[in-house]
Amino acid sequence: VTFYLGLTLVLALATLISAFGSSFQYGYNVAVVNSPAPDMQKFYTSVYESRNATVTDNVLTLLWSLTVSMYPMGGFFGSLMVAPLVNNFGRKGTLLFNNIFSIVPAIMMGISEVVGSFEIIIVARFLVGICAGLSSNVVPMYLGELAPKNLRGAVGIVPQLFITVGILVAQVFGIRSILGNAEGWPIMLALTGIPAVLELFILPFFPESPRYMLIQKGDEKNARKALQRLRGWQDVDEELQEMRLEEQSEQAEGQLSVFTLFTLRSLRWQLVSIIIMNMGQQLSGVNAIYYYADSIFSSAGVKDNDVQYVTVGTGSVNVLMTLAAVFIVETSGRKLLLLIGFGICCAACVILTVALSLQDTLQWMPYVSIACIIIYVIGHAIGPSPIPTVVTNEIFRQSSRPAAFMVAGSVHWLSNFIVGLVFPFLEKGLGAYSFIIFAFICLATFIYIWVVIPETKNTTFLEISKLFAARNKVEIVVEAEEQKMKEPEVRDDKQDVITAF
Repeated sequence: VTFYLGLTLVLALATLISAFGSSFQYGYNVAVVNSPAPDMQKFYTSVYESRNATVTDNVLTLLWSLTVSMYPMGGFFGSLMVAPLVNNFGRKGTLLFNNIFSIVPAIMMGISEVVGSFEIIIVARFLVGICAGLSSNVVPMYLGELAPKNLRGAVGIVPQLFITVGILVAQVFGIRSILGNAEGWPIMLALTGIPAVLELFILPFFPESPRYMLIQKGDEKNARKALQRLRGWQDVDEELQEMRLEEQSEQAEGQLSVFTLFTLRSLRWQLVSIIIMNMGQQLSGVNAIYYYADSIFSSAGVKDNDVQYVTVGTGSVNVLMTLAAVFIVETSGRKLLLLIGFGICCAACVILTVALSLQDTLQWMPYVSIACIIIYVIGHAIGPSPIPTVVTNEIFRQSSRPAAFMVAGSVHWLSNFIVGLVFPFLEKGLGAYSFIIFAFICLATFIYIWVVIPETKNTTFLEISKLFAARNKVEIVVEAEEQKMKEPEVRDDKQDVITAF
């Protein structure tokens, strides 16, 4: 069955299953500790004091910061595992293996109250962070290699859409009358294992990445079969020919390591770009809002009983705007969405700083604060959240893509870890002015994207290489029998010669 623009049933289901089974968990575990935080902290206090020790505010804040930040720290280590796993087990194989890092910590968190240990939660958060670190890089890579070029952007945003759905589901479950209470929080934490179990049973029926099978495994027969299933027609020779050209490139280059990636002049600005985009995405403060939404809304003047519903409303807006991005990314382009998103986030952070500092003076300022947070979420959802992984997938080729995702993911999760660990202390120290730091980061990222990032929608990998060639000061030479990228006027053994396709 073939739908509009080549979206087949097989491609659609593979996208939905991998995104729900993996990406959903990333979002769910970002927000799952937010609403039940007071009850979990009471549990921490009771366990700590049962060991004949007194809990000070600083100790409790540190323990809670560790609980929150161990998740992105696990994500960082998960990102370091991306390249070796996807090169050896494949994209689909890695996603199936990754479910171990969801099911085991789900059980650990579910029994934490019974065994009377908060340490088991902190360790489990680290393990489920590894799951998120792998899935946040491997799912976009897998889907980007399954999709035809005209659907690469839309399909590439689906993982981010499921991340936002995961956040929203955690916020809904976190309502105090559902699971966000003293009895329900262990169940709430344990539910993260359900999508993993479903993916473990269903994903094996869908194809591995044809590019991985042909280029890295040399299995043209199964690559052809997979491509025919994904495209819904038998004649896939043209796409296979493009992959063969890429395969010739891989034979010349081999699989690039992270170290090699940092030494290649022809990939210099691509590498800088993914680092800047991922730092901007995380250090712009978005996860501070999701990790500590309740405390931020309380600071903004929302009544305690209403905070949980405002949080759910914000999550709903996030899902809707990310869904909108799926439909507009192929027409509006990647660069425009990034610029609009970071621009909105910058303005929202500035106004939020003013509103928070004046809310004790003017009665209506809390409403401005809430509006700023919602506007910030809208801005982040249409650009900074979904687009960086799409661009990473597009500006690197098969040989460098795993290493590039490893770098991008490491920066992403390390920045996420910094925000999760530092924000509670930042909020105590700077109060209303903590968001002005995020505004400067959004502005700096906006300027970089405006100056450096090219538009990549509906372009081939060779065309994207040409877009970066001038900035990297390399020359693309395309010949009838051989295609190669070389640096001009360099004749020594250290010449950076890269075969293009």
